[in-house]
Amino acid sequence: MKSGFRHQGCLYGSDAEFLAMAVPFAEDGLRRGEPVLVTTPAANLRLLHAVMGADADRIAVAESDYFGRRPSQVAGALRRYWGRHRSTAPTGTVRVLAEPARAGSGDEAAWQLTEAEFNVALTGTRIWMLCPYDTRATAPGVVEVARRTHPEYVVDGEPRPSAQFRAPEEAAGPAAATPSRTGEDLFRFEGDLVAVRRHVLERASALLRSEDTATLFGIAVGEAMAYLLEHGIDRAAVWVRPAAGRVVCTLHSERPVAGPAFYGPRAAARPGTTLWMTDRICEWLDVSSDTAGCTIELAMRQRPAEVPHPGRG
Repeated sequence: MKSGFRHQGCLYGSDAEFLAMAVPFAEDGLRRGEPVLVTTPAANLRLLHAVMGADADRIAVAESDYFGRRPSQVAGALRRYWGRHRSTAPTGTVRVLAEPARAGSGDEAAWQLTEAEFNVALTGTRIWMLCPYDTRATAPGVVEVARRTHPEYVVDGEPRPSAQFRAPEEAAGPAAATPSRTGEDLFRFEGDLVAVRRHVLERASALLRSEDTATLFGIAVGEAMAYLLEHGIDRAAVWVRPAAGRVVCTLHSERPVAGPAFYGPRAAARPGTTLWMTDRICEWLDVSSDTAGCTIELAMRQRPAEVPHPGRG
């Protein structure tokens, strides 16, 4: 078996096809002594239990609706699962069958962000992740996204390279759908948190779903700025714009941040040095830091466009 993180997709169109994919994946893992986690809708969990019998009790299960909706949540949960169980596996590998909770929504941008994030966030682990997509309920655009974000596809039980796969650095994030920023778009943060929050809210409020949502967005941006200040960064460019159905705020400093960005529950014990609240508030959060500097990007869903009423001018 390949070493490192392995990310596969699979399409199925019936209960029989789901079982033909899921049962061998789980049973092979159990035979090898590899911990197996299955997160899928409740109906599929019942199918697996009916077919696998007592072996199903040796599998960790979770309904996908309750497993987490944002990339950082799911990736963090999978990393923790691998960290807890890798020492018990002879190969050091854990298997995860992870069916998206809302793949039928037709939100192609959201699923591209989610699946592409796994290719980055889970690098360095020995997780074998198989992502099933039910073609009876999944929008065609989401299926195409799945083909672009999985290096391999399982067809008739055999893994095949995906010709449509795009490497993580090529995958589009929220900013990719927008034109390059101009000097007029940028706000230069120079240590004044009140000024930067005012700037963000002036541009975001009309785009977000409600006044409460705008307030939360401002809190999230404020914590991100405080995070930079805590790490000695008091200069940054701030850019707010709509993209892919979301309102996106990008914060960029030419100075990198040393150390990891804390997202998970343990971050709550480190107020002022983490992005815990930002991660809880926002639908999308991404942090990168290298020799080119530090970039924090966060996003919340945009207000739906108003549909003209028939007969109105």
